[in-house]
Amino acid sequence: MTTAPVSPSLTAEMAARVERLPLCRWHVKVRLLIGVVTFFDAFDQLLIAYALPVIKNEWSMSPLAATWAITSGSLGMLVGALLSGWLADRVGRVKTIVFSLLLYALASLALAASPSLAIFLVLRFVQGVGIGGEVPVAATYIGEITKAARRGRFVLLYELIFPIGLATAAVVATFVVPAFGWRWLFAIGALPLLVVPFLATMVPESPRWLAGRGNRAGAEKEMSRIEREVERSTGAALPPPDVAAAQKAGTAALRKGEGRGGLRELFAGRYARRTVTIWALWFTAYFVVYGITSWMPTIYHTVYDVPLDESLKYSVVPLLAGIVGCLAIALTIDRVGRRPAMAFVMIAGGLLLGLLGALGATTVTQVFVLISLATIFINAANMGLYLYTPELYPTRSRALGVSMGGVWNRIGVIAGPIVIGFIYTDGTAPVFLMLGVVAIAGGLVAALFAQETARRTLEEISP
Repeated sequence: MTTAPVSPSLTAEMAARVERLPLCRWHVKVRLLIGVVTFFDAFDQLLIAYALPVIKNEWSMSPLAATWAITSGSLGMLVGALLSGWLADRVGRVKTIVFSLLLYALASLALAASPSLAIFLVLRFVQGVGIGGEVPVAATYIGEITKAARRGRFVLLYELIFPIGLATAAVVATFVVPAFGWRWLFAIGALPLLVVPFLATMVPESPRWLAGRGNRAGAEKEMSRIEREVERSTGAALPPPDVAAAQKAGTAALRKGEGRGGLRELFAGRYARRTVTIWALWFTAYFVVYGITSWMPTIYHTVYDVPLDESLKYSVVPLLAGIVGCLAIALTIDRVGRRPAMAFVMIAGGLLLGLLGALGATTVTQVFVLISLATIFINAANMGLYLYTPELYPTRSRALGVSMGGVWNRIGVIAGPIVIGFIYTDGTAPVFLMLGVVAIAGGLVAALFAQETARRTLEEISP
């Protein structure tokens, strides 16, 4: 798609028309449709953890091959995160979401019929590309169609579907794998293919993105479509848009290097500090949570002599506890603000992990309780990043900014388990102390360097 000259009056008009939309059934419909995609994105992401014990025996996998079965998907997610933001800023949010859905769902269907380990590893990488590409773009889109006043609550209630998808994968796997085998897990993961026709026809492209590309006809068409549906949903005419206020909010002078979009803008002017800050938050939050997720079943089983089936059940509880934390931050972040909320949950989770390490992690009950409590806070931080990151960048480079944060998410996901693997040989207490320090460091970054964005329009935050 070619880019026409961007009109400040067009971007202000679309922003004003989005901001005057009351939250209604139309928003819920769109959130549910994209939420189905995100749910299965999370569902498919975790399937390998529950299929691997069976696959390992079926194909006589070496420890190295088992490691590749896990990391091939993570590497694919990293590539997906790198590519999706660039694609979404050029061809559109909805097209990129649909493409990502098709990629990971078709790969999941192919995985169910995979005849060999080599093909399985390639398909896991391809599936990872789709998984890594969908969530950042979906978060960007949901933020762009939501008004400033309740953006935090609306976006995060949508994002709540992701930890629910993770927990559902764990629960479904405990029933499906013993009864039907691992292949049925991946067949279930292909179900979002049924959503493609509805997603492609019922979800409009972001008017803010179209305006940012200088596409007046497209922006007007999609915005009018949204307004008609909102009026049908509410049964009332919409108030006139306050274009003058939107124009005023978005008139902050551009600084050196801003306004050109692309990767360079992420390190230009006001955006350089934001980029470094948000990358640190993505890395620390996901380093901690995936370090816990990947190692806790093994730690329960090998250190505390918990039977394997029981250790898997112990590991499901923190996933469910994490949903509580995600719900709590969704309901409070508009009121308390992004920076205080992010700083508090990271530091609180870090203190609980540090306490567990300081106590020596001597009993399974001690570990189980404190890990579950810590996960409530750390998962809340992970969730908050999908709201906060899109707010920090202008429409022209918003998806790219979010996807680059997703790259540091993936780096944290890969690095956390590896670092724990080295420290774990010296006992579990150092592991929990290290995770606590990393989480607290992330909280301090948020407290000292994060910019507050609550209750401000996207154009006001990021001109």
